[in-house]
Amino acid sequence: MIKIALSKGRIFKETLPLLAAADIVPAEDPETSRKLILDTNHHDVKLVIIRATDVPTYVQFGAADLGVAGKDVLMEHGGEGIYEPVDLGIAKCRLMTAGLVNAKPVNGRKRIATKFVNVTRKYFESRGEQVEVIKLYGSMELGPIVGLADLIVDVVDTGNTLKANGLEPIDHIADISSRLIVNKAAMKMKHERIQSLIDKVREAVS
Repeated sequence: MIKIALSKGRIFKETLPLLAAADIVPAEDPETSRKLILDTNHHDVKLVIIRATDVPTYVQFGAADLGVAGKDVLMEHGGEGIYEPVDLGIAKCRLMTAGLVNAKPVNGRKRIATKFVNVTRKYFESRGEQVEVIKLYGSMELGPIVGLADLIVDVVDTGNTLKANGLEPIDHIADISSRLIVNKAAMKMKHERIQSLIDKVREAVS
């Protein structure tokens, strides 16, 4: 059995053609189905539908053999027990700091609102800055507006949401795209089958 962890939404839609290139087609649309495990056109290949942030954890612990996750999620997770064989080049965006337009300079320790706590700490440490990191799960833009934080760290696509809320991107942390990831143990135990899938997806990307 091969289990592939995917999240709903943009990543799933953009992954579908790549899976099709590897001859894997879901039997149902995850956007309309309530099932969390979907059958495919192969009796021994299943798609596991989970939250994007949980994909690396499922793959790390072997609950899924493969998965598709954004580089932002992988950076925050740490990537233990996972191979990252293919950059799929989909769901591209940037991980950036952002703050209010024309904000006054901060005296003392900055407060940073983000869901990327680990990445944010490492980034500011690499700059020699000590900051207070505040974990939020959504609507990061509100942080600076209501005075909760001086800056945010978040993924930026067009930047329209920042602009609409009076914020602007400041520092570029990383370019983000989605990656095919593989459980290290599964790669050894099911090598032939998984390698074939990797090769077909890589060919579709190129």
